[in-house]
Amino acid sequence: MSATWKAVERKVAARLGGQRVGCTGEATPDVETDWADIEIKHRAALPKWLTGAMEQAVRNCADGKLPLLVLHEKGRHDMLVVMRLSDFDDWHGGLEEIGR
Repeated sequence: MSATWKAVERKVAARLGGQRVGCTGEATPDVETDWADIEIKHRAALPKWLTGAMEQAVRNCADGKLPLLVLHEKGRHDMLVVMRLSDFDDWHGGLEEIGR
């Protein structure tokens, strides 16, 4: 079994100034920071419609603005907001350096 997903969790934790919680057998996030609990899903490939929609958001985004993808499922009231981690870091950058 590949440990790639663990490496991804460690990388995200380091980038966002948190720590990987790991499998504890209890309901815990994959990565915990002072300001967020983060669930990470590592896949060999993401759905093409999803990556294509994010690419479209980036392509259509004006300079100086934040490209966001909002996903809505029919019949649900709440929606998901998707963004690239690099954009998140640009807007909220240096989180690992300030220990947030």
